[in-house]
Amino acid sequence: MQQKRILIKDTDLKKDRTRDFYTAFLTEIQDKKLEEKVQLVRVSDIGIYGKGLTVRVLPENFLYCDVETGDISRIVSESVVEGRPIEALLHKPDDKQLRLVLRNCGLVDPESIDDYIKHDGYQAIATILEKMTPEKVIEEMKISELRGRGGAGFPTWLKWKLTRAVEADQKYVICNGDEGDPGAYMDRSVLEGDPHSVIEGMMIAAYVIGATKGFFYIRAEYPLAIERVNRAVTQAHEYGLLGENILGSSFKLDIEIRLGAGAFVCGEETALISSVEGKRGYPRPRPPYPSVKGLWGKPTVINNVETLANIPLIMLKGGKWFSSIGTEKSKGSKVFALTGKVKNSGLIEVPMGTTLKEIVFEIGGGGIAGKKVKAVQTGGPSGGVIPEDFINAPVGYESLQKLGSIMGSGGMIVMNEDDCMVDIAKFYLRFCVDESCGKCAPCRIGGTQLLHLLEKISEGKGEIEDLDRLRRISRAMQKAALCGLGQTAPNPVLSTLRYFEDEYKAHIVEKKCPAGRCAGLFHFSIIEEKCKRCGLCFRNCPVQAVSGNRDQGYLIFEEKCINCGRCFEVCKFEAVSRG
Repeated sequence: MQQKRILIKDTDLKKDRTRDFYTAFLTEIQDKKLEEKVQLVRVSDIGIYGKGLTVRVLPENFLYCDVETGDISRIVSESVVEGRPIEALLHKPDDKQLRLVLRNCGLVDPESIDDYIKHDGYQAIATILEKMTPEKVIEEMKISELRGRGGAGFPTWLKWKLTRAVEADQKYVICNGDEGDPGAYMDRSVLEGDPHSVIEGMMIAAYVIGATKGFFYIRAEYPLAIERVNRAVTQAHEYGLLGENILGSSFKLDIEIRLGAGAFVCGEETALISSVEGKRGYPRPRPPYPSVKGLWGKPTVINNVETLANIPLIMLKGGKWFSSIGTEKSKGSKVFALTGKVKNSGLIEVPMGTTLKEIVFEIGGGGIAGKKVKAVQTGGPSGGVIPEDFINAPVGYESLQKLGSIMGSGGMIVMNEDDCMVDIAKFYLRFCVDESCGKCAPCRIGGTQLLHLLEKISEGKGEIEDLDRLRRISRAMQKAALCGLGQTAPNPVLSTLRYFEDEYKAHIVEKKCPAGRCAGLFHFSIIEEKCKRCGLCFRNCPVQAVSGNRDQGYLIFEEKCINCGRCFEVCKFEAVSRG
């Protein structure tokens, strides 16, 4: 019997039911005395989301969804032992997705360098060291047209070429795994699921620019990613893939890990460099750019996790192959963390040019609870809100920018009619204000003033003139802020004003929040004829604003009410009015 592997989606194993499922699978393997022939592996990404318990059988690559405990014996007997698929459980592939960056996630054991090597791992760097000059690699990367996946979209080949051209006794390569966007976990998933591909990408970058030292910069909140990257680096050293005379060549490279403390601003290149140096994460004016004067004053290339994971595949299959995927100006694929008011949330990877509609409705399954999709937010705190009117827009750097948003690192949040656009802008702006380093006045003062205006509007105290004030301050920040955080912080404000100005005016003129989200613009009361006197509102009110009993009924005292909405949420009979 050929060596088999069974993969089980790790994120499901947090629940007791699925933990029992894993144990039952293990027991079945032991009962059939297959322990030496079958490996049971927990993985964080298996390539499918919103489909219940998911199982992948390798090497046949049978992918099963909505698996129950009663299916385990059949999977082991038919698929593992006999190598036959079970049609009733088999997942039909979604041809909208294209897994390039995530090609090994859920397929390769992230803790085994041997398994990575079996799947063409380190073949790209071996071929490069044997047959290609740095200039030839740059040319191949230029043909591929790969752009940085961290958000800015700068051509990868050009960043490498500029750094290579600078004469220096020491150069550095840094992997940016800081990933601070709310709801984003693309880099974390790659580092946890396929760390060796990122290391190989760093090796290729280091070879091209002439670096002998590399650093992983990973946020400390990712303990599993840190553990697996550390293990992968150790294994690479043991196999002679890091250190001196790599693969018998004159190329040498050592890699270390540095931990980020969770500061969003440290995703910016110069602030990240300061943090790696052991200083406070302050950005600095550019030029000089890191390619000229970076880490400890030496030429430095910084690429994010997703960018680096693409590179070995490009070098194996060729730049022309990669550039054949995507749009005219946005090549390859893009990983997104699809979250929010969507049925199938999760990590997805699609070719550039895939429309928002295809992502939200075909891959994501559409909105939840039968409610209409109102908007899609891309780019995290630096991005913008795209209304449903533009749901057919293709994903690409320029196309999203034209709509007032950005690609960003890959956060994508679906919103419906229950989301208030003033509240959304306020949420992202508060995040940016909290994360601002405070070094420059446009960001430090401008962000605070924007937030003050949004809070004023959401409380029903706004004036029509506040809309112009929001725009003026936003434009000043875009032009004058020191780094990308301050320059892009106003994007959610400007995009919501652009497409949802009527909602702002409703808050100001009508003193009403159309989505019913802004607590300062509504009050709660109990509808007597609907009330069943169950007492749920009374028991759940955190400030005793609900008074009464089951015999006489209940009332809400406005002077005590803090508008938390708990009574509205717990009432099963729609007897609490939110007016």
